[in-house]
Amino acid sequence: MIRRAKISEIPDILTICKACAAYMISNGIYQWNEHYPSAAAFTRDIERDELYVLEVDKKVIGTIVISTLMDDEYVPVKWLTPNTNNVYIHRLSIEPNLQGKGYAQRLMDFAENYAKENGFASVRLDTFSQNKRNQRFYEARGYQRLGDIYLPKQSEHPFHCFELVL
Repeated sequence: MIRRAKISEIPDILTICKACAAYMISNGIYQWNEHYPSAAAFTRDIERDELYVLEVDKKVIGTIVISTLMDDEYVPVKWLTPNTNNVYIHRLSIEPNLQGKGYAQRLMDFAENYAKENGFASVRLDTFSQNKRNQRFYEARGYQRLGDIYLPKQSEHPFHCFELVL
């Protein structure tokens, strides 16, 4: 079941994200670190009703943020649609031991259906340039790679921006 997250679940959500960070680091992908994602970011997401969790057997196993707020870093990107009616995906995570079972697909299906049902023009996101698996994941879903952005608190490497026009 996919539902809105609760403040009381932030410790569990951070545990999943820390496990994802450790898994990525073990594969040479330095995408998430001690600064990101943070409890403060997830708290803001919940306060804005933008954080969703995937629950399986009454246990939270994944997260996704579906936001209508465009981060400042995205402003210079040459998007395919105007910057007025878009959804932004952030902090997609699945417990590492449960990856590869279609759970991330379910969360993305949910986000894309949410965007369609609410009349948004597109879904936008970024993924780390060193994370080839994520890039293939989004490209297979029909996302187009656009410009790069830099998030210095996370990495010296760029993040590729992607957009799916609905």
